[in-house]
Amino acid sequence: MRRLRVQYNAPVVLTFALVSLGALVLGWLTGGWSTQKLFCVYRSSPTDPLTYVRMVCHVLGHSGYAHYMGNMMLLLVVGPPLEEKYGSQKLLFCIFVTALVSGLVQYLLFPGTALLGASGIVFMMIVLSSLSGMKEGTVPLTLILVVILYLGGEAVDAVTVQDNVSHLTHIVGGVCGAGLGFGMSKHP
Repeated sequence: MRRLRVQYNAPVVLTFALVSLGALVLGWLTGGWSTQKLFCVYRSSPTDPLTYVRMVCHVLGHSGYAHYMGNMMLLLVVGPPLEEKYGSQKLLFCIFVTALVSGLVQYLLFPGTALLGASGIVFMMIVLSSLSGMKEGTVPLTLILVVILYLGGEAVDAVTVQDNVSHLTHIVGGVCGAGLGFGMSKHP
């Protein structure tokens, strides 16, 4: 009988989840200092080198365990099939682009607030996964439904709900997922 072994099957997704957990633990150990200084994007001086680090690393920070778990559960469900389909390098590129775009949007449009968490990455992956079966010259019905249900709901919530959730970041993540997905389908 063959022995079963554990496989590190989705290195980008698993490493992202583990580094995010490390950032969460570091935040606890430093009383939130590391989260604010390294894993949270906000308007800061362009001469501060950490401004540029935070522009991308904000997706690794989370406000607490529940925030982390909410993002990681979806990431761990949706991410591995995407990494298998597109490959680790392309998925890492998608994560980087989405982090940078959402960080820039936050920095430029919302100077009085801070942003942290992987929900933009999760929304990018959700939309990207809805495109995974796309054939040339078609638009998948799954994409249309995801845009209407997920992103439409976020657009409604952005104007009707007062909470600490960055609904715009979810929308930005979804738009990045659509753009990257269409781009990768044209250049496999």
